[in-house]
Amino acid sequence: MRFNQRVAMIRLGGFLILGLFACLQGGSYGAESKDREADRRAINAVLVGQQEAWNRGDVDAFLTGYWHSEDLTFSGSSGISRGWNEVLARYKKNYPDRGAMGTLDFSGLEFRFLGADSALILGRWHLKRAGEKGGENADIGGVFSLVWQRFPEGWRIIHDHTSAVTAAK
Repeated sequence: MRFNQRVAMIRLGGFLILGLFACLQGGSYGAESKDREADRRAINAVLVGQQEAWNRGDVDAFLTGYWHSEDLTFSGSSGISRGWNEVLARYKKNYPDRGAMGTLDFSGLEFRFLGADSALILGRWHLKRAGEKGGENADIGGVFSLVWQRFPEGWRIIHDHTSAVTAAK
């Protein structure tokens, strides 16, 4: 094969690869974008349901957003909890009554899809609670990263890493 023929073949191959890539991107972008928007809405609906359950003092309903499995993990300041029952026990220990639970608000949500059936959600949490010790503000808040997986019953949290962030004084 002569030099000019090789160059032409390489160019043709390159154009074919670029064309195929453009077709794949262009052909799936609209559908993927719609699917991702539906996934965002589905995950957000779970988070809204969790927030509502928390704000009425229902820890059990709050936990329905989590994968009901012994493989569920939660990482926080007290270490790692493994399994749905252990995570539930952790929540009930740390938030024994409605006063300790306060009013939950999620904000600053960032969605990063890791594949067709998995996502990473970053955000902030805030608990507004009645003051303690002579009226001092007892509000707390922080950040979280949630790893989600799609199951036949819908999107569920498979790993939660939540940290408290102290406000600068």
